[in-house]
Amino acid sequence: MVHPAVYLDHAATTPVRPEVRDAMLPFLGGELFGNPSSSHRFGRAVRAAVEGARRELAEAVGVAPNEVIFTSGGTEADNLAVLGACLEAREQGHPMIAAVGTTEHKAILAAAHEVVHLGGREILLPVDDDGRLRLDALELALAERPAIVSVMWANNETGVLHPVAEIGARCRTAGVRFHTDLVQAFGKVPVDLAEVRVDLATVSAHKIGGPKGIGALIVRNRTRLAPRQHGGGQQAGVRPGTENVAGIVGLGRAALLAARDRAAETVRLAALRDELEARLLASVTDLHVTGQGAPRAPHILSVQAAGADGESLLHQLDLAGIAASGGSACATGNVEPSHVLTAMGIPRERALGAVRFSLGRETTRSDIERVTAIFGQAVEKSRRLAAALGRA
Repeated sequence: MVHPAVYLDHAATTPVRPEVRDAMLPFLGGELFGNPSSSHRFGRAVRAAVEGARRELAEAVGVAPNEVIFTSGGTEADNLAVLGACLEAREQGHPMIAAVGTTEHKAILAAAHEVVHLGGREILLPVDDDGRLRLDALELALAERPAIVSVMWANNETGVLHPVAEIGARCRTAGVRFHTDLVQAFGKVPVDLAEVRVDLATVSAHKIGGPKGIGALIVRNRTRLAPRQHGGGQQAGVRPGTENVAGIVGLGRAALLAARDRAAETVRLAALRDELEARLLASVTDLHVTGQGAPRAPHILSVQAAGADGESLLHQLDLAGIAASGGSACATGNVEPSHVLTAMGIPRERALGAVRFSLGRETTRSDIERVTAIFGQAVEKSRRLAAALGRA
């Protein structure tokens, strides 16, 4: 019997929603081709669409439209936040210090490393065993007056939610800029930047049913940033360049839909995630749930199969038509655990057998049943391979 493919890698990317595709199509051909910076009717029509999308995204996250800066995606927005804040601090005669969580996305960690390359410092903020930021370490870092603190709202590998409201409040008291990456949180958990103290926030379209190659940096409270690109004066000079109109329209519509559907989807996805978690724990011996003791986003389930080989486990799942992702990466020819799992203190032999399942709008209960039916056998095969390779 041939089973339909099961896609459980929505944290990596999501299918473009039909409503988003339909909104973008007029800007991919036809009469709506003008440059939004042009003053004639062709430019004005396109500019109106860009500003409409800006309003849609602003409303969805609880900010003013003039606080939305469009970028090429989450990576650029993260870099603009960290490097822009640090370079602005240097221009004002202050130290370039970036304080970032050890479990942040590589875009944030690499940007912090670049701060060091430019003559500044990075402070790596540790997490506890469940993957949540240690607030005592944050207090020590704030005493050094960093140019920026960056802690993601929801971790992309584990789904663990950081205490963003508390972090933001402490940063405000210390007079330090606070940036949070919303990429895995927006559309999955309540996000209202009118209620939570955040100076900068990152959004990405392709994680919420929008197109790839477009995102935004929310810049609140007139936070000053040194631009990383130079040229035209678009977007107040913070991120100049002719706008990706079709992508921006897609992001705006995807954000509007994600905010509209969020409450119902949170409940539905949490129920499916909890069912998958319970079924896997019941069917596989020595299986651990990553961040089980912490609040988690409803769409991500990270598990560690002790003694398994993560690469072979993902291969077994793929052969069965199930798409998921792992918790280890190949570096210089050697398989190493994810930096997120390492920072959480998870033993290497467990971290190497980590798998992330991430659910989305298309996920059904039959998908959960399909994964449950084959996961145990896949783990056993993987454990045998790991033992043969001497990794167990």
